[in-house]
Amino acid sequence: MDDGSTTGKAKEQGRPAERAAGNALQRREAGTTEPFALASDRGRTTVADSVVAKISGIAAREVHGVHDMGAGASRALGAVRQRIPGAKRNVAQGVNVEVGEKQCAVDLDLVVEYGVEIAHLANEVRGNVIESLERMTGLEVVEVNIAVDDVHIEHDDNASARQLQ
Repeated sequence: MDDGSTTGKAKEQGRPAERAAGNALQRREAGTTEPFALASDRGRTTVADSVVAKISGIAAREVHGVHDMGAGASRALGAVRQRIPGAKRNVAQGVNVEVGEKQCAVDLDLVVEYGVEIAHLANEVRGNVIESLERMTGLEVVEVNIAVDDVHIEHDDNASARQLQ
């Protein structure tokens, strides 16, 4: 009989996000009360999409090997925005999220440093984003999709700087 709870084979196998998140979900399942619950008899907490996007962007940038985030057009717009005096960097650039009442999904567009092992970097980014989101928001992260859009080569920066002079 299925009562809607996670039991049996599904719980044994676990979703990829649960395996990657490690302790964050284990802490939630281990206790008799749910310390990270967003809804209780005393009220409900909602987390805005922009909050999830900012946390995801910051967590992704914390991983060594991530040079920048966003696809070509958004990176170009971000570069123009940074030249405006007093403008702040958009930490959610390159991040798209879907947020529900209890779960969220994240899509990231990355630019990686040349020489970094992309598969390893993607796993590190995914783990850091999941851990940060689940710890800070209490939302279950069901997936973090990563698209590597470009490779940053330091040599290219030096050449373009010389051309501008």
